[in-house]
Amino acid sequence: MFIYNCHGYELVKAQSNTSEDFFNRSEVEYEINGQKFVTSVLYVRFFEEQLPEMTEIKSTTFYDNGNETVELRDIVALALIIKNPAYRGRKRIYINEINQFVNELEGVDFDQLVGYARGIKQNANNKVKVTI
Repeated sequence: MFIYNCHGYELVKAQSNTSEDFFNRSEVEYEINGQKFVTSVLYVRFFEEQLPEMTEIKSTTFYDNGNETVELRDIVALALIIKNPAYRGRKRIYINEINQFVNELEGVDFDQLVGYARGIKQNANNKVKVTI
């Protein structure tokens, strides 16, 4: 599998009567067996705030050297497609339960994911090979 891009962002309200500003979106662009996919994970932002109480994750910032930052929201989608083969090829994943969010991230090697995310930005080909 090749990873071309992974990033995340906080949604903002498009209209005053929506609840978009309560959510984060994480996206990963990748290729498996010559076929390209983009998978988007939408989850409640509050879940990130609860992680220190429910997991060993104590900060949502995994890397920051002043010029480059890797946040949890940047690598959630990448974590899900690597950990769970059933998510590969899906366009959208919606997580609205804190227990599901915690379970999906349990056992994930975040140092490895940060390495992939940083590698994409540093690689001239803008892709990183991931063995799954």
